[in-house]
Amino acid sequence: MKFPTINVPPILRNKYILTLIVFGIWVGFFDQNNLWDRAKLSSRIKQLEKQKNHYEVEIEQNQRKLKEIDESPESLEKFAREQYLMKKKNEDIFVIVEEDNE
Repeated sequence: MKFPTINVPPILRNKYILTLIVFGIWVGFFDQNNLWDRAKLSSRIKQLEKQKNHYEVEIEQNQRKLKEIDESPESLEKFAREQYLMKKKNEDIFVIVEEDNE
């Protein structure tokens, strides 16, 4: 019984080239640090960097507000009135809430 012959290109008969191809497939798909996981981690890093930039801007704004409040008692009073609804004696506070008509 004769087996059919398969025409394999000569480059694939080279054991070094064949080893390199198998190594590339292993690293690309089956290794712990495969290409799929690296792509997911890369997108996660980008997302976290965006969050970091957002929080850095927010921290800067809050530091500016804190500095402004520390520097003048008028701004401290304004902050207390707006955020905590504090008032002076003999004052009335009216809170106006806008409703969404959807």
